[in-house]
Amino acid sequence: MFLELFRWLEVNLPGGVYLRESVYGFSALLTVHVVSLCMFFGLILMMDLRLVGWGNLRTRAADMSEKLLPWQMVGFIIMVVTGVALVWAQPLRYYGKTFFWWKMGLMVLAGINAGVIHLITTKSEAAWDSTAAKVAGGVSIVLWTAILALGRLTAYEWYTTEYFLE
Repeated sequence: MFLELFRWLEVNLPGGVYLRESVYGFSALLTVHVVSLCMFFGLILMMDLRLVGWGNLRTRAADMSEKLLPWQMVGFIIMVVTGVALVWAQPLRYYGKTFFWWKMGLMVLAGINAGVIHLITTKSEAAWDSTAAKVAGGVSIVLWTAILALGRLTAYEWYTTEYFLE
């Protein structure tokens, strides 16, 4: 089912051929994706280190979140848009990448974890320093580090099942 969808996307998406065959298009897109990921991950890491109690302890977590969240969302939106465009450019290439699918699964878990952090911390000021917030912050660090590593590993041919597409 997914394979047929990805085959259809490979042939029918407008602009995909341009990105795939462009001298600079795919490379520029990939560069913007990585830079936005670094921006997003760096800001998430700052907040998560505050949640777990390892950094920025002189700043109230609520104040930090208020300042960082808009910039985190800018990085996240750019990262998602460029990530979708990268898959759009080469859908069959990504279909066969095991690391890509692991990354997507962990991104779903990271989104759920972000929701948990939000639910925990909106209860009260003290909730920012609760054990639950510390655990959720630690889980976020682990998830986003793994997502970053898996994204990088996707570029290589390890655990690739592309030969099944022939």
